[in-house]
Amino acid sequence: MKDNHKKYIQRTFYLAKKGIGKVAPNPLVGCVIVKNNKIIGEGYHKEYGDKHAEINAINSVSNKKEIDGSSVYINLEPCNHFGKTPPCSDALVKLKPKEVIISNKDPNPLTNGKSIKKLIDNNINVKSNILKEEGEELNKRFFKNQTKKLPFIILKWAQTSDGFIAKSDGSSKWISNDISRTLVHKWRSEELGILVGATTVNSDNPKLNVRSWNGKNPIRVIIDPNNRCSNENDILSDSLPTLIYNKKRESKVQNKQFVRLLEFDLMNILKDILSRGISSIMVEGGSFTLKSFIENNLWDEARVFVSDGKFKNGIKAPKIKLSNPQKIGSDLLYLIKNYA
Repeated sequence: MKDNHKKYIQRTFYLAKKGIGKVAPNPLVGCVIVKNNKIIGEGYHKEYGDKHAEINAINSVSNKKEIDGSSVYINLEPCNHFGKTPPCSDALVKLKPKEVIISNKDPNPLTNGKSIKKLIDNNINVKSNILKEEGEELNKRFFKNQTKKLPFIILKWAQTSDGFIAKSDGSSKWISNDISRTLVHKWRSEELGILVGATTVNSDNPKLNVRSWNGKNPIRVIIDPNNRCSNENDILSDSLPTLIYNKKRESKVQNKQFVRLLEFDLMNILKDILSRGISSIMVEGGSFTLKSFIENNLWDEARVFVSDGKFKNGIKAPKIKLSNPQKIGSDLLYLIKNYA
């Protein structure tokens, strides 16, 4: 039976991943309903604000009476509060499964064990911590938001084989190959925010949107303490939403929000970003900004492309211990974790 628990929890992970790039800042959740060792219903959280995984799984069962006495598998404890949808715990109690098997307890204070208690109080057996570490990895962004009250931070850069992130004049196009750049656009579609410093905006004039992949554009975030960014740059002249953190200006011009912070540092910037519902950020440069995140230990992952090209001199790449190399065409991609 224990092996079956793992098998069906693995299935909830598979289903939950279908919501990547669509449900944030909500967690990724999948649900499987099993009776007599057969799956009779399943579902996942498809889009932020839409029905939760448990409700979609319940709705997939044509005869709801079959759920009575079933086993319900969910990778995250069902919600216990009214938000954009009613509590999923109430729906489960009403349908009387014999047991609910969970990978992770929900760290959200509005739930955080309350649903488990409700299910037990209504004579539904609960088993938790099935593939706990895998479940935490799946929802690492959500867990960071809830426990640290900060967005999940991914650092990304490309460097030459001799350790440079850009040429002496600040230009860096293109260090990585076409395959790597397509992968970066996929990553952008999976995060809610993308962040760069003012120097990168002025030197590279980046668009910071999703072009080589089918997905949502992240909210662009610029750290520009002294308002150095030119209004001629694409990021300030196009129609996409952008946050500009600075020390002087508080205003909104169309979709450009200038955010003035009296205490201007990375921690306060990140707290404000999360307060706006941006639960994860990809930091794409430049060198000073990336190094600031590393020096302040305000990062969770680093994704570093190393090309076979050389600059011989220029702007040095941030110093970080590279590990877990993968071959991406002619590039090496290193994936580094900074969390347990």
